[in-house]
Amino acid sequence: MERRKRTDKKHTRTGIEKNTKKSVRPKKSLGQNFLMHQSTAERIAESADLTSDDTVFEIGPGTGKLTRALLARAGKVIAVEADGELLEQLREAFASEISEGRFELVHADIREFNIAQLPDAYKIVANIPYYLTGELMRRFLESDHQPSSITFLVQKEVAERIARSKKESILSLSIKIYGTPKYVFTVPRGAFQPIPNVDSAVLSVRNISKDAFSSPEQETLFFTLIRAGFAHKRKLLRSNLAIAGFETVSIPEKIRAEDLELKDWILLMEAVS
Repeated sequence: MERRKRTDKKHTRTGIEKNTKKSVRPKKSLGQNFLMHQSTAERIAESADLTSDDTVFEIGPGTGKLTRALLARAGKVIAVEADGELLEQLREAFASEISEGRFELVHADIREFNIAQLPDAYKIVANIPYYLTGELMRRFLESDHQPSSITFLVQKEVAERIARSKKESILSLSIKIYGTPKYVFTVPRGAFQPIPNVDSAVLSVRNISKDAFSSPEQETLFFTLIRAGFAHKRKLLRSNLAIAGFETVSIPEKIRAEDLELKDWILLMEAVS
């Protein structure tokens, strides 16, 4: 019997798979979960609102599926990859884009990468390891060299807590003080290899700035306040924050830190400072 040709679009090869037959094995030590569906990569890139004038910074390009979608929309992509084996295969897969100057590949751990090396204007789009979500958000948002937008593929539960939950956390407030988070769409666990135990979601942060702060000292004060406020979650906020200036702000007597909105934290910061 004649064999049928495979026509399923889900098996279309892109990125590393398009240009090399080498086997790519995700490394658990690096928190790697490779995005396997090109259609999802295209949707992520589309949600980042990229133009040919944009420079995109990608963290951990992996097998290059998202990279290829980004290159189709942006003027230039700069990617940081910690995995030396993947780095060589990415260089082979994107040799033409590298020679054209449209793709720059850096071998580094993102936690040690110097953000100041990036262009004056850039956007971040990346599928990041779950365990680095909070660290990377804070690192780029608190930087003096902030991106104009961030689009991260993160754990679904984390994206919901940041952008949808009525309860605040140190992480959600640490993001909202700099920009506007939005839950964009859900990505099922089956879109990755290896398959994680949970679903993911695309989380974007737009309108990024430090306009909420009048000085670096006030920025430091804000984080001191929220960390103190959440030090004992079961206690009322006034019990955690025995500070001067509290009485001047109209905050309910019996309220916990997680129930206080960002605008009230800003009022409290301004009263204390």
